[in-house]
Amino acid sequence: MIRTLLAWLVVVPFAVWAVLRVTGADLADRWIQLVAFTPYVAAASVVPVLLAGLLRRWVPMAVAVVTAGALALAVLPRYFTDAEPPANGATFKVLAANLAVGAGDTTELVKLVERLKPDVLAIQELTPDARKRLDALGLRKRMPHVVDRSQGGVWGSGIYSLHPLTERPLIALGRFRQARAVIKPPNGPEIEVVSVHPCAPSHAEKMACWRSGLAALPRAGERLTVLAGDFNATLDHWPVRALLDSGYKDAADVTGQGFTATWPQQGWRPLPGVTIDHVLADRRMGVRAFSVHELSDTDHRPVFAELTLP
Repeated sequence: MIRTLLAWLVVVPFAVWAVLRVTGADLADRWIQLVAFTPYVAAASVVPVLLAGLLRRWVPMAVAVVTAGALALAVLPRYFTDAEPPANGATFKVLAANLAVGAGDTTELVKLVERLKPDVLAIQELTPDARKRLDALGLRKRMPHVVDRSQGGVWGSGIYSLHPLTERPLIALGRFRQARAVIKPPNGPEIEVVSVHPCAPSHAEKMACWRSGLAALPRAGERLTVLAGDFNATLDHWPVRALLDSGYKDAADVTGQGFTATWPQQGWRPLPGVTIDHVLADRRMGVRAFSVHELSDTDHRPVFAELTLP
């Protein structure tokens, strides 16, 4: 009896986690925070299998095996490179960086731009002071077309582009300002780019804002669209999976780097790293390369994707 009880006590929490993750249930605010750590839970889900087996409790062991399998199916594809169509179209490079209320090292960011040569830079938590520092460092000379929605605090954003752009209506929810622009590369079709930054689901009052901020992002449609930035969500959150289902692909997932943590950077908080910064590209676009980079004085790591146009 005691062995059976012990086996179930270990198996049930993992089984409940798997059910909530697979069904996309949104039952409680705390769950929204916890589900970001699903890859760690998936790795630990072998423990109930082993324990139930050692205790010779076969029904709990069967449940544990199914649980581990479900979690593996949910997260393991991020580790493997997806088959991509031949990269015959023009290249479109996207860099996204969260500046942590403008504190991020702008000199390092400009050097990153010089090295990676993105067509578009999407910035989150862009303050007026940080924008001035970037301009003084010559970023606007390298990327002259700008949507400036900078603001004090965590709410500002911006888009710098190598090519001409037309600003689209701002997504403004809970004071968070997600900049949008349609960019016209010289050798390809128009591309809409959104500097993504919904509210962080840090406490109960922010949850509705987080949901609506992600729901307001444009679904994949007739025009090519790229969503880049700090989603405050991982691929285990149902709003991001809804975006993927609409016709996007995650550049990190496609290149087998879906487990590369982007927040928090080492030394910021005693938390396991999670992947909340993304480049989501229209499925008609190819993903040639993806990488995560370091940037001093911010809790986020910039993400870079080299895409190909259809």
